[in-house]
Amino acid sequence: MIGQAPAAAPAVEELAVAPELWSEAIAAEAAAGWRFAGLHAIGGDDAPGLRAVLRRGAGHRLLTCRSAARRAPSLVEVIPAAAWDEREAHDLHGWAFDGHEPLRPLADHAVPMTAWAPVVEGRDAHQVAVGPIHAGIIESGHFRFHVVGERILHVDVRLFHKHRGLEAAAEGLRYSEAVAYAQRACAADAVANTVAYAQACETALGLWPHDDVRRARTLLLELERLYNHLNDISAICAGVGFAAGTMLFAALKERAQRINERLTGHRFLFGTVAVGRSHLQVDAATARGLRSELGVLAGDVERGWRELQFAGSLQERLDGVGAVEATTVRRLGGAGVAARAAGIGQDARDDAPALWYEGFAPVVADPATGDVAARFQVRGEELVTTLALLRDLLAAPVAPAGSEPHSATAAVGAATVEGPRGPGLCTVELDGDRVARLSLRTASYANWPLVALAARDELLPDFPLVNKSFELCYACVDR
Repeated sequence: MIGQAPAAAPAVEELAVAPELWSEAIAAEAAAGWRFAGLHAIGGDDAPGLRAVLRRGAGHRLLTCRSAARRAPSLVEVIPAAAWDEREAHDLHGWAFDGHEPLRPLADHAVPMTAWAPVVEGRDAHQVAVGPIHAGIIESGHFRFHVVGERILHVDVRLFHKHRGLEAAAEGLRYSEAVAYAQRACAADAVANTVAYAQACETALGLWPHDDVRRARTLLLELERLYNHLNDISAICAGVGFAAGTMLFAALKERAQRINERLTGHRFLFGTVAVGRSHLQVDAATARGLRSELGVLAGDVERGWRELQFAGSLQERLDGVGAVEATTVRRLGGAGVAARAAGIGQDARDDAPALWYEGFAPVVADPATGDVAARFQVRGEELVTTLALLRDLLAAPVAPAGSEPHSATAAVGAATVEGPRGPGLCTVELDGDRVARLSLRTASYANWPLVALAARDELLPDFPLVNKSFELCYACVDR
């Protein structure tokens, strides 16, 4: 395990770009090895701007252009993953993007259906509408399927039905208070989002977390990943009607969340992350008890997973369904489990100096088929890694701790943290001790466009299985 802060904290560089050079500048950065991580509108009516965030290793580079006319060249030709970001900036902040045709609405629902769903014509083609209200206790999401018989030709995913304005609500609050808004973007990714927020603030404040803060945050992140992966394996089993696997892994997930509650007082680990410090305390006796309990849970997970591998009726329903190849994942900026299932070994944990990962190696599906079976496999193998990390992190007590000055303060900070669904990006502008601007781009936001492509040419009854294999969040898109 790593125990010392690096010589230099991960850098956050800011570069100003003229609007007419916007796409050229970002294309040059991408050619130099910087990966697109997100784009959002900044500034008010007096100085509207766009900010693109790129990431390489643990460092971030922020490119900003200002345009009083709110107009810039589109990035979609060079960075297709920016499509949703541009559509959102258009709908919510009035930006126009030259070359993005058609610029279909994303968050603006006051438009006719023909504005956001293409017309599909041909013999026997028809539409099936699902949502936005569903039978389950989930957020609103609308899926419009274009099908022939039961074969899906195309599906439009329409979210943003309950946009809550969390980012705008955080503006003007002290950074110690605004953490609650990042946390409430999504319950299932509450730790990942708040750790990203805390690290972004600490970068701007020039702070570096104490070793116990780093250990505490990593412990919480892996506890969050544990119950999410158990839940997602259960959900995939449910998607094919395999009740034995559904109930077994739902019970294992319940045990994991009870551990969360005993350790932190909250099943979803709310209220466990703060800027510049950690209040989590795990004494030696508690650590020993948790390690023992996690060891028993690990044994039960291993036995349950082995049973799933030998359930032929389950495995045959997963193979070849909902496949997305690596080139498509890269083009659309897919991340997390979805990317690793397609053979892309990207995981923000392998370069996270502000956390407590040492010698971490991402799990990549073998074979990397990019289908439901591969996404299922990645989660099962990541459970082994997560349970081992948790037992390692609890080898010693964890004490409350703070942070120390490490670098110069800055107006803006950015951080990327790997959550259960992939890397989430948080960018924070500070004005003294108050938040001037908050932007949160979650892994679900990055991966939703892949769901529509994974569903193509599949049977309509298989869409719930495809959807569950990604298990993305509606809420953190409607932030």
